[in-house]
Amino acid sequence: MSEVIFSVFPSENFIDLGLYQFGWEQCDPAHSFGPAARNHYLFHLCLSGTGRLIAANGKGEDLEYQIKSGQGFMLFPNQVCTYIADRDLPWEYVWLEFDGLRAKEAVELAGLTQDCPVYKARYKDIYENMKSEMLYIINHKDESPFHLIGHLYLFMDGFVRSSTAAQISKGNRLRDFYIKEAFAFIEQNFQNDISVEDIAAACGLNRSYFGKIFHETMGKTPQEFLITYRMTKATELLKLTDLSVADIGNVVGYPNQLHFSRAFKNVYGVSPRQWRNEHK
Repeated sequence: MSEVIFSVFPSENFIDLGLYQFGWEQCDPAHSFGPAARNHYLFHLCLSGTGRLIAANGKGEDLEYQIKSGQGFMLFPNQVCTYIADRDLPWEYVWLEFDGLRAKEAVELAGLTQDCPVYKARYKDIYENMKSEMLYIINHKDESPFHLIGHLYLFMDGFVRSSTAAQISKGNRLRDFYIKEAFAFIEQNFQNDISVEDIAAACGLNRSYFGKIFHETMGKTPQEFLITYRMTKATELLKLTDLSVADIGNVVGYPNQLHFSRAFKNVYGVSPRQWRNEHK
């Protein structure tokens, strides 16, 4: 009989890096999961035993990898995969499912891709710190969301720095400057009728080039980021205030309540009023 610890993270909104679910399992011999695809990044770290990962690469071709103790594997959003515990020496693993505007950048810095999803540690001490952060999150599921997100950042730091495939940061300070300028402009003006052209102009860039470097850095288009930012602010107001849905829509840049409700439902799958009833 396999043993499992499984927890779902509370419905809090963290834009840069968010946690969805996490857990630990001592698998039965030949226990398998999939084929299936996830909506977010899902990282497994093998603590003992061994198993196999079958995952689609960037061309949609299924490749097989042997994962042993001390190694891990990353599943990417919408990637179809299956993983199977060894029949004689089934693996024990821990996992974290995460996403956010900085998730793509962090995974790329660690050097992992759909064509190269296997994690191998380069530095044992940093690896041990990373493993400790994963176990801490799993064993402290009742701590506050902010507390757990703090440990998620510590995990991510260890994950990136310990990976044998870690990419050396190019230190593109000018690009970082433009992205920070864009963030600052959005934070100060999201409630106004702003466009991608306005954000690009605030950075002193043309729209095409700005959109390219923003998407390459953040994994989202500027428009997608702006919508996500506005909807996150809307959920905060829905949860923490008694403002009407129309007033909240106006506050986050949607003077037309119908347009606000439609945009909100596209992101969260429910209307603002229904979201409030479920989270108030």
